[in-house]
Amino acid sequence: QVQLAESGGGLVQPGNSLRLSCAASGRPFSTYSMGWFRQAPGKERAFVAGISWGGSSTRYADSVKGRFTISRDNAKNTMYLQMNNLKPEDTAVYYCAASTNMIGPSTQIGYWGQGTQVTVSS
Repeated sequence: QVQLAESGGGLVQPGNSLRLSCAASGRPFSTYSMGWFRQAPGKERAFVAGISWGGSSTRYADSVKGRFTISRDNAKNTMYLQMNNLKPEDTAVYYCAASTNMIGPSTQIGYWGQGTQVTVSS
């Protein structure tokens, strides 16, 4: 079992930045690929970014490429999502995810966090 807990969400103005964190506990963090998904009101949960167990490989949704950066610190059992140049359409609940496979849009997810709200508004 892996327990995931997101933090760092909040209200931010368009063009500003925010960093989300996902703290993991339970089974060895470094054996899992990790990722971020988001769900906007009235929409399905969607893939945002994924990172391999060692951090050498990353994937991004087209909508966030060049603005978001995913990273992880296996020594701290923590994953991050640095979000720059935020737009109103980035408003959503952001979820942390873990899987034994590299996370992408269609990956079967083994574990989810509880989510953290990000609101981008002036």
